[in-house]
Amino acid sequence: MEKNKKIAVIVSQYWKELTQKLLNSCLKELKKEGLSQKQIDIFKVPGSLEIPLLAKKLAKKRKYKGLIALGVVLKGKTLHFEQVSRECIRGCMKVSYDYEVPIAFEVICAYKKKDVLKRTTRRGKEAALAILEMIRLL
Repeated sequence: MEKNKKIAVIVSQYWKELTQKLLNSCLKELKKEGLSQKQIDIFKVPGSLEIPLLAKKLAKKRKYKGLIALGVVLKGKTLHFEQVSRECIRGCMKVSYDYEVPIAFEVICAYKKKDVLKRTTRRGKEAALAILEMIRLL
């Protein structure tokens, strides 16, 4: 990636111990692929439902070649899980389509915390590789 191009990483702070693992593995892979810290801006939002709005604001600036969305949504005893998951996905896809900016979406929606723990390292890495590939393709 060109040295003057940037990537934004938006990470939910809800389930912070899990999302931090996603973020760490994502950043490790981005650096392994040759990006400097100056090419990566990290934005922290309260929860996954807040990711799409910030993604839209960042996409409007046209400063970033790609965005990465990281978060965790765990099933509880109410419909909230389905609502947050669906709206976060829909919102990020709308931003990607409307602003023609790729978004690597790794908001893990799971039924159990142990299922998320198994995926955090792999999914963070996959988000980094996916965004770099999309930037190359576009």
